[in-house]
Amino acid sequence: MGITSEATTVWNGELFTGNGNVNLDSSNAASFPLSWKARAEGDAGVTNPEELLGAAHSACFSMAFSNELKNAGFPPTSIQTTAAVTFVPGTGITGSHLLVNATVPGIEEDEFHRIATLAKENCPVSKALTGIPITLEADLA
Repeated sequence: MGITSEATTVWNGELFTGNGNVNLDSSNAASFPLSWKARAEGDAGVTNPEELLGAAHSACFSMAFSNELKNAGFPPTSIQTTAAVTFVPGTGITGSHLLVNATVPGIEEDEFHRIATLAKENCPVSKALTGIPITLEADLA
């Protein structure tokens, strides 16, 4: 049986001058302001859909990679993943770049990269993002 997760956004005003707030429905404490300026130009302290998508992608990849490593006999000590999602005004989301640093005892570099690629291809968020290029840069600590 599946689980449905929700987030709710309230937007006020027009796209370019308005602003909003997105709330993760799992927690009353997780509330994030957002604006067009943050999306198109960057704005400290204000999020955008791409940052939230990056959070989902980095979390999903880390979980998938952890599982793939364990299944291959290399349980990881730690995995740090940053997903850099690029948005171009007028074009849209143009890609997600996964930057990974992991501590995995006993694994060889080639096997590490093979498993990282497998996790990138099979994590559910990567599968949902098939309309954009997803690149991977993985370093073994």
